[in-house]
Amino acid sequence: MDLREFTEFLVKSIVSEPDLVRVSEFKGEEDSIILEVIVCEKDRSIVIGKGGKMANSIRTLIQANAYIKGLNKVKLNIDSF
Repeated sequence: MDLREFTEFLVKSIVSEPDLVRVSEFKGEEDSIILEVIVCEKDRSIVIGKGGKMANSIRTLIQANAYIKGLNKVKLNIDSF
């Protein structure tokens, strides 16, 4: 399971509309990876969480997975449509 699939699995596990979750992967500067997560408007608050705690937890899990796979820095952007 690559990093994009892992992120998609995590986010789909916590939202009410898992069919509307989209995760895109982009190359950033200095070998960094940017993951863009797009969810529906009502699920955005669930993914971010109170005070950003859920988003920080997701970032931690993604960075741990990236570290195990020998990848450098990973950035996570959460947006809604």
